[in-house]
Amino acid sequence: MFKVHNQLELNEKHETLVIGLYQQNSKLSGLAADLDNQLDGQITELMKAGDLSTKRKLITKVHTLGRLAIKRIYFVGLGKEKEIKFDSIREVFGTLFKAIQEAKIQDVTIALDTFVTDYLDQSESAHALAEAFALSTYKIIDYKQKANEPEKNIEKIHVVANTEEMDEIKSGLEVGYAFGMGTNSARTLTNMPPNLLTATELAEYSIELAKKYQFEVEILEKEEMERLGMGALLAVNKGSEEPPKMIVLKYQGKEEWTDVIGLVGKGITYDTGGYSIKPKDGIVGMKTDMGGAAAVLGAMEIIGEIKPEQNVVAVIPSTDNMISGGAFKPDDVIVSLSGKTIEVLNTDAEGRLALADGITYAKHHGANYLVDIATLTGGVIIALGTETTGAMTNNEELFEQVLQASHECKEPIWRLPITEKDKKRVRNSKMADLNNSPGREGHAIMAGTFIGEFAESTPWVHLDIAGTATTSKDSDLGPEGATGVMARTLAAFVERFETGR
Repeated sequence: MFKVHNQLELNEKHETLVIGLYQQNSKLSGLAADLDNQLDGQITELMKAGDLSTKRKLITKVHTLGRLAIKRIYFVGLGKEKEIKFDSIREVFGTLFKAIQEAKIQDVTIALDTFVTDYLDQSESAHALAEAFALSTYKIIDYKQKANEPEKNIEKIHVVANTEEMDEIKSGLEVGYAFGMGTNSARTLTNMPPNLLTATELAEYSIELAKKYQFEVEILEKEEMERLGMGALLAVNKGSEEPPKMIVLKYQGKEEWTDVIGLVGKGITYDTGGYSIKPKDGIVGMKTDMGGAAAVLGAMEIIGEIKPEQNVVAVIPSTDNMISGGAFKPDDVIVSLSGKTIEVLNTDAEGRLALADGITYAKHHGANYLVDIATLTGGVIIALGTETTGAMTNNEELFEQVLQASHECKEPIWRLPITEKDKKRVRNSKMADLNNSPGREGHAIMAGTFIGEFAESTPWVHLDIAGTATTSKDSDLGPEGATGVMARTLAAFVERFETGR
């Protein structure tokens, strides 16, 4: 896919050459000036006429009409150098690759030097380029009948960087592409119809992922869950004809199984709400209720590619939440894997039940730090909208590391509080140790507080992606639908994790 060169020969044939143009007061310089000279100043004339702009994300295609060995040049506006950052250059590359893909160009050469500034080095630019390529050219896998015409996609990207640090450029491309493709895998899983992605299929996907990256894998079946006492996950599964799965993947990047990071993803493959049934408008789209599981599996794919020196256990409690004569009901009392009893007040608050057993099982596998991720509550959308993920924690140091990773990946999170009064509300049951839904007030906080009862003293961060797991509009970095949100943040968090902070 990517080929790295340290020199661009203008007399060699190129299908498409891409050059970045920053806003500047002086005349053209560097490669752009060389091309301008060979084209008798026509680039300068285009800029004077306003037909070629340096405004960020504006792209101008110029055909050389046989005057150069280069067939066409894409000039990409970058704006002011001092304003360019990783996320903005990534958006620029996303806009570029969408335009190239639409033009059905299969071979492209990018002069990386023209995108680099004092504020953004070549390795970062290479990472942004490769990640943007993967994200922006992603296509939703649908099930429509299609014509038997081969699609023309970008097949080769030549990256030209005038530097002796070629290994850094290659590494930036490899890591960026891994981050993008892991996110795309999470997108694909979340977009899948629920009749095609059951807990069984999710487990099979996990097994294939484990084979590819030599992860240790464990899939608990219903009988094993019953023997172990996973009453919370099993309660959610009671109304279903599909068997539940407790999915475990282990990546060992250290010699000893210590300082283990536990990633726990909600894997509810469809959520009707159970007897607390969702309204007709609210039930459509509930195939995305396994977005947390998808994010964890996307992160594990990235981890498998970049191989950080960390230990990770990924745990995914998976089932659908259906209605039948045997389904669990409001007023039921269930016993979780931890031994804590739970009074069910709302069967539509099922994700936190599955996560309760998932978190406990992650601790059984030696997790010293926990991050759970779930499309958990509509309440987080009311609080934070659809651009920001809600977060809760019992440990400042761990939260700061997750927050830093989210900043790096431009997947914003915002912390919500847990107070002693919140804890009293989830412990307020005359029938059991906990209740699963104290009421509408502070709904997102109540859900996180409930999960925290199972994390106990283990450092823990909760991420509620109910608002950010999907989008209703296209962007520079992908189509509407599933976003794959937090796959990159989780992987970056693992990659840079430091104990003792």
